[in-house]
Amino acid sequence: MTTKTPPLLEAPFLHEAPFLQEAGARGYIFQCTDIAALDAALQAGIVGGYVGFDATADSLHVGSMIQIMLLRMLQRHGHRPVALLGGGTTRIGDPSFRDEARQLLDPDGIERNRAGIRANLAAMLRFGDGPSDAIMPDNAEWLDRLGYIDLLREVGVHFSVSRMLGFDSVRQRLEREQGLTFLEFNYSILQSYDFRELWRRYGVTLQMGGSDQWGNIVSGVDLVRRTDQKQVFGLTTPLLTTASGAKMGKTAAGAVWLSPARLAPFDYWQFWRNTEDADVCRFLKLFTDLPVAECDRLGALPGAAINDAKKILATEATAICHGRAAATQAAEAGMQLFEAGSPAGAGAAHEALPSRPIAGASLQAGLPVHRLFAEMGLVASNGEARRLARGGGLRVNDVAVTDENRVISSADLRDGAIKLSVGRKQHLLVRPQ
Repeated sequence: MTTKTPPLLEAPFLHEAPFLQEAGARGYIFQCTDIAALDAALQAGIVGGYVGFDATADSLHVGSMIQIMLLRMLQRHGHRPVALLGGGTTRIGDPSFRDEARQLLDPDGIERNRAGIRANLAAMLRFGDGPSDAIMPDNAEWLDRLGYIDLLREVGVHFSVSRMLGFDSVRQRLEREQGLTFLEFNYSILQSYDFRELWRRYGVTLQMGGSDQWGNIVSGVDLVRRTDQKQVFGLTTPLLTTASGAKMGKTAAGAVWLSPARLAPFDYWQFWRNTEDADVCRFLKLFTDLPVAECDRLGALPGAAINDAKKILATEATAICHGRAAATQAAEAGMQLFEAGSPAGAGAAHEALPSRPIAGASLQAGLPVHRLFAEMGLVASNGEARRLARGGGLRVNDVAVTDENRVISSADLRDGAIKLSVGRKQHLLVRPQ
């Protein structure tokens, strides 16, 4: 088997397995090791397919949603989704397309992160003991017990260093001044070992991931073939950017987290509401459960009507992550805030806004408005806040800021909070603690 990238796959696919038909029509599939054989396996019985999630934070972010949606689709078509938590591999760190080595976490930190990720996934997948119910193993179960020499003797002999050096993710790191540590270089071996363990323990025959994981996935397919004489499959999804070329899921305030403790459902709804016009149809297909034909219809709405499609995208995407009730509340709040011009303190709209705490002593003493906006994560820097203030882009309690050096204090509290706004679409309640 070779790591040579196969031709990109066109959608929709002329295959019979419903999972592949829908995945192709929605634009999920970028590469596959043997799509004809995978199609046959999906028709022959229940296929276990897995995606790995390393425990590097206490929440996943929206960059993981395309993989989660693929697991959901696999389950919807009667197959078994496997969400592999990387409690073991998190101790090494995946070097794929990273500029520098990942900070290593202690066991307590990894456990906290694993708990948060479990909560994310449990909200979007059905777990249980049935044949198509999701499971969530942790690769620490087998990696933590491995003897290093035994691993090298039994698995390492099947890996070619020259071949691994040919992976795009490795080659690009080696071309940078940061380089690649030997610890990180082992990641591909351990990920491949994960695939074999999942095959042996749970009968998993499909690994899915972003296209940056292609080299690691193919290595796992090859390892199972060499050691167990079993054909398993690898499938990758495209790495997404917006129509303007921006990285998917990044904002001035940072990552778009899936946990409501990290990012309020209203902010999550607003992220999707702000989708560029050219991305609406594509994102409806990738990040909602709406029928493909309905996604095409909504994405083709002319002129200002495309905003209606954006609201549907935001509400459906939020419902998947946070539940229908939270999505409906966020949509209603958005309509009141952005269309009806609801003032601060106006019922449901005000209550649905995200809030962040601030030290009561700091607010009592007062702090410059530009610093407050930056500290609350509404802008990237003090300088950006100053520029926005000069252009009339900042508001406090729905009143435009005219002085970039204005001091905000407890005197600005309204109903126990201060409402900060950037433009018409980004709002936050600051509450003293």
